Amino acid sequence: MKLSARTRYAARLLLDLALHEENKPRKASQLSESTDVSVQFIEQIFKPLKQAGFIRSVRGANGGHLLNAAPETITLGGIYRAMEGSFTLADCCDDPKSCERATDCPTRSAWARISDALEKEMDAITLEELMHNPEGLID
Repeated sequence: MKLSARTRYAARLLLDLALHEENKPRKASQLSESTDVSVQFIEQIFKPLKQAGFIRSVRGANGGHLLNAAPETITLGGIYRAMEGSFTLADCCDDPKSCERATDCPTRSAWARISDALEKEMDAITLEELMHNPEGLID
């Protein structure tokens, strides 16, 4: 499994907003400069993040983007789900009808177990934790 650039950049952008949260919106150009993500890509990434309730936008001359949730409530798992959808490594884990062998497949339970472990670990890491102790996440 490999994370998409969209998901990695979404986490980077949300972390930037969390680190600069002063109830003052950040313009896409500011975000682009501090995260090395293009303005055009930022706008694409922000659509699902808005739908998930993680950010909100403010219009006008002093407008921009703000976090819409507390950093301690936003997890890497939530970001992943907003950007990618399901955590499952194999379609048959979510939908057994997607594979004719799903009911008697000897590896299906392994893929489900690995998917569950990954989801649990990503749900345990919050933006707040990344803000204050990013190096402490590595054992």
